[in-house]
Amino acid sequence: MSFSDLFDSGFRKRNEDHFASIVRVAMSDGVISDSERAFLDRLATRLDITEHNYKEILKDYKNHPINPPTSYDDRLERLYDLARMVWIDDIEGPNQHWLLEKLCIGLGFNSANVKYIADKALVLAHDKVDLETFIEGIKSMNE
Repeated sequence: MSFSDLFDSGFRKRNEDHFASIVRVAMSDGVISDSERAFLDRLATRLDITEHNYKEILKDYKNHPINPPTSYDDRLERLYDLARMVWIDDIEGPNQHWLLEKLCIGLGFNSANVKYIADKALVLAHDKVDLETFIEGIKSMNE
């Protein structure tokens, strides 16, 4: 096995675990709605989750470890990606906010702040800012 194979398999495993964590968040209310399913379908494609692994994760998502980002900046990077996906998916109105709030909790943000974080993240996603501007915008929310 080459070094690149090790990297690829580790990267793939991290993406699968990340995807399983998001499935766990989507299942927190016991059901995956149609809009959540559509989001998960597109997310699986972006994370290069095979159809077989997608079905296995949906069936047995609790057997994947939860690997929330360990640093605040890593959390913001994942939020950046997820906020853009939610915005691009045209999930309208309250469902857009509700889904991103659930994802914020799954990323490890304080539940008391997720409404404000999701609101700001969606505004920044709407404005199509780059990652650096997004991180600065979220970090400076309380100023």
